[in-house]
Amino acid sequence: MWLELMFCFVATVAFGIIFNIPLRLVWWGGLIGMVIWLIYSSLPMYGLSQVYSAAVAAFVAAFTSHWLARFKKVPVTTFTIPGIIPLVPGGRAYSSMLAIVEENYSNGLALGIETLLQAGAIAGGLVFALSIFSIGKGVGQRYETNR
Repeated sequence: MWLELMFCFVATVAFGIIFNIPLRLVWWGGLIGMVIWLIYSSLPMYGLSQVYSAAVAAFVAAFTSHWLARFKKVPVTTFTIPGIIPLVPGGRAYSSMLAIVEENYSNGLALGIETLLQAGAIAGGLVFALSIFSIGKGVGQRYETNR
């Protein structure tokens, strides 16, 4: 597990560098990604599904990113984008497309639906954390800066 966490930290930091996150903040994104991978990989050990664990991990990533963005006074996407990189179901999407190309339609459809559910769970977790941090703010206060 420690080796997985170290690789996840390095991969998340590398994606942070690709997305031009300042070097003083890229380590925070790596730390978020490492914690998110720990949550995502440990919840199925307790009998929860991959989709549910993706939703919980995305919520924790977004919540932590919002809190850290306020603390560091930077945009939320500085931490959110690298934080959810470990959750992206790229391998499962590849497997579903490969199954469809190999004419194994039932397996490809099952993997594709699972991929879409996991992607939707990630989006739902991000939106839920955003809604928590938007409580008490009106639309004008959130999107209009000269108010």
